[in-house]
Amino acid sequence: MTGACVAGLAPAALEEALRSIADPVGPHPLLLDDAPTDDQPRPTAAAVLVPIVLGAGAPEVLLTVRHSALRSHPGQISFPGGRVEATDHDVAATALRETYEEVGISPSDVKILGSLAPYLTGTGYSVVPVLGTVPADYPYRLADAEVAEIFHAPLAFLLDARRWEIREHEYAGRRRPYFEIWFGRYRIWGATAQMIVSLQERLSRRVTAPQ
Repeated sequence: MTGACVAGLAPAALEEALRSIADPVGPHPLLLDDAPTDDQPRPTAAAVLVPIVLGAGAPEVLLTVRHSALRSHPGQISFPGGRVEATDHDVAATALRETYEEVGISPSDVKILGSLAPYLTGTGYSVVPVLGTVPADYPYRLADAEVAEIFHAPLAFLLDARRWEIREHEYAGRRRPYFEIWFGRYRIWGATAQMIVSLQERLSRRVTAPQ
């Protein structure tokens, strides 16, 4: 399923398509594993919400610009989210809690559709993307200390593989490839871009049932 196909779906059909390719929501996989038996550091469990904005127009995705004063990934573009806390019963609870703290979206206003596979970042986080829809024209409330700004990007644009570039950067003495997507002045890269690519890869493998 291409980005153009997604843009043409009615909200209910888009939700059905996303549910069909998503994994069930549950506890973070790291919390289900036994303690590691080697000396390798254990990644930090985290989750983000991939907020798909549905209204009268084409579906869009909400993205945040992290505050430049943050110690972790300052100024980068990301989905709202953060570390799993002991009180979070599943990854959706983590994503919803952090989304409310960062941009003021009430958990009751988000329709959870499922999750994608965890993404291991170069900085030691295992991040589960949680797919969810939010209504258009939402009265966002930003956490000024964490979020510098927010913006919407068309879902079809982000899922268009022609918009993706593959780059490389050096981290911990290794060359690491990563995806980069430019939307106007916004540079979407790293974990956020990889999650978008993973979503498109799942949608492209989706088998449409005969009508």
